[in-house]
Amino acid sequence: MVNMFKKRDTDKNRNEEKRHISFRWRLIIWCFNLLLVAVVGIAFYVAIIYFRMPSLDAILNETRAPAIVFLDKDGTEIRTSNKIMGTPVSVDSLPPHVWQSIVAIEDKRFFKHGPFDMRAMFRAIVLNIIHGHFAVGGSSITQQTAKNIFLSRDKKISRKVQELILSYWLENRFNKNQVLDLYMNRVSLVGGLRGIDAAARAMFGRSATELSIAQAAQIAAMLKAPTTYSPYRNPQKNINRARVILQEMVRQGYIDINQARAAAAELAPAPGIPDTNLYRYWTDFVTDELQSEIGIMESDIYVYTTLDMKLQNKITKTMPQHLRTYQGAAIAMSRDGAIRAMVGGADYQVSQFNRATARRQPGSAFKPIVYLTALENGLTPDSMVNDSPFAIGDYNPKNYNEKYYGDITLATAFAKSVNSVPLKLTAQYGLDSVLAMAGRLGVGGKLRREFSTVLGASEMSLLDLTNVYAVIWNNGNSVHPYFITQIRNAQGETIYERNPSDIIQILMPATVEYMTELLSDVISPGGTGHRAATKGVIGGKTGTSNDNRDAWFVGATDKIILGIWVGNDDFTPMGAKITGGTIPAEIFHDIVK
Repeated sequence: MVNMFKKRDTDKNRNEEKRHISFRWRLIIWCFNLLLVAVVGIAFYVAIIYFRMPSLDAILNETRAPAIVFLDKDGTEIRTSNKIMGTPVSVDSLPPHVWQSIVAIEDKRFFKHGPFDMRAMFRAIVLNIIHGHFAVGGSSITQQTAKNIFLSRDKKISRKVQELILSYWLENRFNKNQVLDLYMNRVSLVGGLRGIDAAARAMFGRSATELSIAQAAQIAAMLKAPTTYSPYRNPQKNINRARVILQEMVRQGYIDINQARAAAAELAPAPGIPDTNLYRYWTDFVTDELQSEIGIMESDIYVYTTLDMKLQNKITKTMPQHLRTYQGAAIAMSRDGAIRAMVGGADYQVSQFNRATARRQPGSAFKPIVYLTALENGLTPDSMVNDSPFAIGDYNPKNYNEKYYGDITLATAFAKSVNSVPLKLTAQYGLDSVLAMAGRLGVGGKLRREFSTVLGASEMSLLDLTNVYAVIWNNGNSVHPYFITQIRNAQGETIYERNPSDIIQILMPATVEYMTELLSDVISPGGTGHRAATKGVIGGKTGTSNDNRDAWFVGATDKIILGIWVGNDDFTPMGAKITGGTIPAEIFHDIVK
């Protein structure tokens, strides 16, 4: 009986043991299946992300648009467009301290670990948990390269997975030096520039191959956060971090303590980036005309222009002092047509619209064309004319302030810019004669055939109008505005050179002499342009369009012809007190003085 109970207990224990073993196996199998599903799921997720990645080769071989380097009349660089990336550099082409400063602060174990540094990542996780927020990064240079070149800045898990995949891909395709080269050439730095060479040129005016230890450290200081450690926004933060980098370079054996001390003494705020917006209206204008000269650009080019940077700076600084709420434009031209300055507005950053090439009503600034017609037909500055109300059909414009002077000389009529006399002269010699004169001076093709054109109702640009006066002050010889003298490619080969047009005599010497006398009277004490008078000014002409919407002054010295326009972009009147003899003449005076 006892044996029977013992047998039953033994069988029961065996059954329970079998059940336990069976449960353990089921649990193991269940966990294995769960793990298998997780692995398949992760693999599927990674595969989806992989196939959504950008075209690696296409981005890796990305090339920037050809750069255009603009130079002034003396060969000094004005600005460069399209050049957000500098000249490619490499570990082999750089002084060692340049790339060493980067490795020392960004990834000191870069040459020892694989695509990512597990030790640095683990340390970053621990420190971030301790701080309770993201305080330390653990990305390797390879990971940063993958992120900078291929990925957006979205903080998503999928982007981090892509970053890891790309890191493996990069280090399987390139060696460590090549990855570092990619990083140095593509990293985003100061002012949206990419690559340490572009930063070196912007910050220190030299290439990356010429950087000192201190300068290399200041560029490396921006890598952590370009805005936070910007040498322009936060120069002291930039310098402080550069000191940390110098200390790391000593610890890691790249430089000795004496080199670090000498470099630390050299650290200083980087010189500011020149404000090239002063020249943007000009370079935009030149760029628009480039394609007609050389076609499609396939490589960097150097464009030698006619700009006088000192004069451009003077005009740019002078105009805002007078413009108040209005807009303004200026064109300076040499007697042979070389454009020496172009300002298309009060502030390029506010508006990129170039008012120097926009068409507006010239008002009385058109009248010299009528007087040239009269002078060619035998009148002289001393000829008597009558200023009194005059109408042609329904067109009966009045003089400014509705004041009439009766019998006066042609010179007086011109200096006081009366309206009746040019209308009477046009009626006497014919509208076609006046339009033909305008055509000879280069502006006839866009004028309306109506008497209001005589008083400046047909629109023209400040550039065209200034060119008309240039012909007069060029002894009556033809003037073709030009702004490019030569274009060279990156190899220094000349691919375009200006070929001056043959000079054609447009006006007879006697006509030029009389017109020069009339223009001189305008700036005399009784003339409408007397506010422009100063030493060296030889003459000028005011212009005011209907309802004071446009105000003009074009004048000259023995070196330049300078045209000024003031108005509102929306064509609203400026007020009765604003005429060509006020703000434009005053701007002209201050520039020339």
